[in-house]
Amino acid sequence: MAVQASSGGPFRRRPPIDVLNAQREGCAVGHLGIELTELGPDFLRGRMPVDARTKQPYGLLHGGSSALLAETLASIAANLCMEEGAGQAVGLELNCNHVRAMTEGWVVGTARPLHVGRSTQVWDIRIEDEQGRLVCASRLTLAVRKA
Repeated sequence: MAVQASSGGPFRRRPPIDVLNAQREGCAVGHLGIELTELGPDFLRGRMPVDARTKQPYGLLHGGSSALLAETLASIAANLCMEEGAGQAVGLELNCNHVRAMTEGWVVGTARPLHVGRSTQVWDIRIEDEQGRLVCASRLTLAVRKA
């Protein structure tokens, strides 16, 4: 399992968070209010509001919104593990287990690599409420497409 890059962590590129957040404008990530908050040594963290944009008609956080947060964090992180221009990591399979209902506030997601290989990557994404309680446990498998 090759998770480490030459810098001691999986990331080969480490742009500032504001540069990463600028990419969200005009797409689903921006429309749902997702914000990236921290690029750590081996994780990417972001948050999403639980509001009218992200709730289902019954007033609960929509599972699809949690899935979008999970895939966003892991996809961005996966692509940061690749050299600029080397290709792109794209989602193959996403699994989400929704374990706690949310009606308001923020959820915080943290994506960490389980496997960073030449042809596939697997990421674990933990989505928690503001008290650190698990809301959704996710795993994303990505294909690495060469340029």
